[in-house]
Amino acid sequence: MGMAAADLQFHVLAVDDSLIDRKLIERLFKISSCQVTTVDSGSKALEFLGLQEEHDEQNHPCVSPSNQQEVEINLIITDYCMPGMTGYDLLKKIKESASLRNIPVVIMSSENVPSRISR
Repeated sequence: MGMAAADLQFHVLAVDDSLIDRKLIERLFKISSCQVTTVDSGSKALEFLGLQEEHDEQNHPCVSPSNQQEVEINLIITDYCMPGMTGYDLLKKIKESASLRNIPVVIMSSENVPSRISR
């Protein structure tokens, strides 16, 4: 029965290279009874979502389609400025996927440079 209840929970994927920010997001959403999964990079988010990253670095193995997650994600919150893949790049890859493009994505940032934020 516990598994069925977990399936009905709103599931948030939080993507941020900052451990403090990931913990903050996790705590805020768990207070609202949401299920939260956290990862520390865009490539790990793609791996969790079952998407194969086309420009994999040598130390990051590709994800095969058979590893695709069966977990339903209702919201993705990502940092904008992360090493390797920005939140904007992650957003573009998610929106290119027919199965994921309808998931809302929120990009957050502590950036203070308007030209970088205007995207």
